[in-house]
Amino acid sequence: MTHDEATGRPRPARTELPVIGGPPAERADAAQNRRRILAAAAAMVAERGPEALSMDEVAKTAGVGVGTVYRRFGDRAGLAYAVIDDREVQFQTAFLKGPPPLGPGAGAPERIRAFLHALVDRTEDQLGLLLVAEMDSADARFAEGSYELYQQHLALLLGRIRPEADVRWLADALLAPLAANLYGYQRRVGGMSVARVKAGYDELLAGLAPPGGSPGP
Repeated sequence: MTHDEATGRPRPARTELPVIGGPPAERADAAQNRRRILAAAAAMVAERGPEALSMDEVAKTAGVGVGTVYRRFGDRAGLAYAVIDDREVQFQTAFLKGPPPLGPGAGAPERIRAFLHALVDRTEDQLGLLLVAEMDSADARFAEGSYELYQQHLALLLGRIRPEADVRWLADALLAPLAANLYGYQRRVGGMSVARVKAGYDELLAGLAPPGGSPGP
């Protein structure tokens, strides 16, 4: 049994904080099918953009039945998230185990800032795929395992700065601007630069310092 990052209370092993996103153990033929499907999907996205992602066409290109694609990935959102996984695993490894300030070893304020700035960059790099994944299902962003990991990571760090605060709510509030549809609207319609988004986060974080004191370690 492990412990919740934010509260220190025991929690079941299924909610521990490993890097999320790697494929589960599987038979050799299933693993081969997965690789072929993801290769076909990645090629389709690279050649024609995320909006062209089609379950039927991916199945045809990969040489598998469309039912296999649906059983394995559920829907187009699930397939899009699977294509995203490689970058996601790298990102999670960096903030859980990498060098500071993104990884362990820096103070909580520095780590929160580094995490949010890095998440802005990751969202920018894969915005098209994230839009496909999140818009195909209203709950896709929250059902996908990485959101809970982000929330718990931020809640832990926020608790070190403002232990009296509702850190889970604050974590959700900090993650909300990076929902793909809002971020895409700000970038494409609002004309906001990546630097402006990051500066906005810095302003939000400046307001999280404890009243009358400096942030905790």
